[in-house]
Amino acid sequence: MSITTLPYSRFTEFDIYLFKSGKHTRLYEKFGAHQVEHDGIAGTYFAVYAPAAREVQVIGNFNYWNGDQHKLYVRWDSSGIWEGFIPGVSRGELYKYKIYSNFDSQIREKADPYSFYYEMAPKTGSITWDTYYEWNDQKWLKQRSEYDWYRSPVSIYELHLGSWKKNHDEGRSLHYREMGHELVQYVTEMGYTHVEMLPVTEHPYYPSWGYLSTGFFAPTSRYGCPQDFMYLVDLLHQANIGIILDWVPAHFPADHTFLADFDGSKVYEHPNPKKGFHPDWNSLIFNYERPEVCSFLLSSANFWLERYHIDGLRVDAVASMLYLDYSRESGEWEPNEYGGNHNLAAIEFLKNLNHHCYKDNPGISIIAEESTAYQGVTTPVDQQGLGFGFKWMMGWMNDTLRYLERDPIHRQYHHGEISFSMAYAYSESYVLPLSHDEVVHGKGPLIDKMPGDDWQRFANLRLLFGYMFTHPGHKLLFMGNDFAMSNEWNVNHELSWHLLNHESHKGINLLIKDLNALLKKEQALYAQSFDQQGFEWIDYNDNTNSVLAYIRRSAGDTIIVACNFTPKVLSSYRIGVPQKGYYYELLNSDNTNYWGGGQLNKDKLKAERIKMHGREHSIELTLPPLGISILKRKAR
Repeated sequence: MSITTLPYSRFTEFDIYLFKSGKHTRLYEKFGAHQVEHDGIAGTYFAVYAPAAREVQVIGNFNYWNGDQHKLYVRWDSSGIWEGFIPGVSRGELYKYKIYSNFDSQIREKADPYSFYYEMAPKTGSITWDTYYEWNDQKWLKQRSEYDWYRSPVSIYELHLGSWKKNHDEGRSLHYREMGHELVQYVTEMGYTHVEMLPVTEHPYYPSWGYLSTGFFAPTSRYGCPQDFMYLVDLLHQANIGIILDWVPAHFPADHTFLADFDGSKVYEHPNPKKGFHPDWNSLIFNYERPEVCSFLLSSANFWLERYHIDGLRVDAVASMLYLDYSRESGEWEPNEYGGNHNLAAIEFLKNLNHHCYKDNPGISIIAEESTAYQGVTTPVDQQGLGFGFKWMMGWMNDTLRYLERDPIHRQYHHGEISFSMAYAYSESYVLPLSHDEVVHGKGPLIDKMPGDDWQRFANLRLLFGYMFTHPGHKLLFMGNDFAMSNEWNVNHELSWHLLNHESHKGINLLIKDLNALLKKEQALYAQSFDQQGFEWIDYNDNTNSVLAYIRRSAGDTIIVACNFTPKVLSSYRIGVPQKGYYYELLNSDNTNYWGGGQLNKDKLKAERIKMHGREHSIELTLPPLGISILKRKAR
């Protein structure tokens, strides 16, 4: 093996232009460690951005962590890029960058920001690797390119990889390949259309759930190598299941071996603490005013979509990016150039993110976790919006849970909480989330939010899920919600799968399975979810009985939904319907199969010429206690 670094570059002048303008989306092809041949010699090309460095060495197990003979060359064009080719270095070698700064005398040993693979935490070294994999999901990708997220049923299963299931014999989480087969089987049986994974990007602190990422181009090595994760994605696609990843461009941890204070000049974080430090999470905020940082993040997003065939990204903590005063008191933030509280550079970055991701990856979706009333989150960029495909409907989640937590006797005085979401349901394109955030930090599991005895608690939860699946918008459930986990989610423990041996929990699981099947089968529940023509109130004002009744429709199909939020059976309850004909019950949450009491509408219900709710025809039905009845009109 030669001990001398050789001059070599993968950058063109156009690459440098894009990088410096904040528009490069494929830097993973340039920066990092790449196994190549140079003048017939096999080795590895290294490139790193360190504009304040006076010297950069590559240290690793191939040179006994002594980089004196493996110094990188700084480019002549003032780009701040250091690069070089080291003969003989092959795949699977440990390495770091040893950086000598122009700003101080401190010597920094840093992991590669563009590494495809890292050592298992708490170790922090990068590993020379590649992303080669023989994919078998060509059929899926072809279909995806024509997929319409706005006219298709979408039901998302959110999960955390490390705590979904454990390998009990070895006392560890399942590896990517182990999980692949079990996850595909479960998601297929349950009928979900997509899985959404909490961040898989490498992260040093396991209890952060991945939201403090350090490796923006590498799946965590806790569960295997990059190709193992590709195998998991491939299996999901072959089973016609899409995959969405949580992605976190809002902040990163201050660990000294990664991005923080990278070369002594604060390359990645904003140098002003009022813009560069996050008080809630004790983390560092990316400097969106620096074009090279924007190129880094754009490339990370595109990397997962392109190299890993990911179908969508859920962008975490968007609100913290939009506002300069997010979670800050007076005096702790500085207004923008116009005197406002919007982070203009972050807003411009988000627009570029969505523009490039959608342009380069047909059929994907980018979803915002945004908790404020910021206007235009899902409005296209060319119409002055941020350009996201969808936004989490946090208002629906908060109002609905607050309402259902109330004793049913008090719900009549708060009836507006359960119907208010429809006042703004079409202001954005929404995903309805019952996510991990609702079952941690002392909030307890969903079942514990429901009042009453055991029967009422489970009935309330079934009603919640029925209301969710018939409300406009896509659906998202966190793992364990779909069988009524009885304890708060703990990242160190697997789900309580044994609960499925109990009829009450098994009933919830079967209900979700049937709701997913109904969502896929009935176009009225999805085809016009983002069109006001797809929803119409029958009655949102019966606070005396705590009842909601509404219509979901698509071309040629009409579905009637009636929800009873009290524990009493409402016999002979009459509601107006839009057309004459017969109505059949498609699903009733009080079905004994779901551990309900069996108050069903077994017979077809004829629409009579009796005026009700401003309509010429009406039907009389039985509304189950703490239950939902979903009916469909048929001409005969």
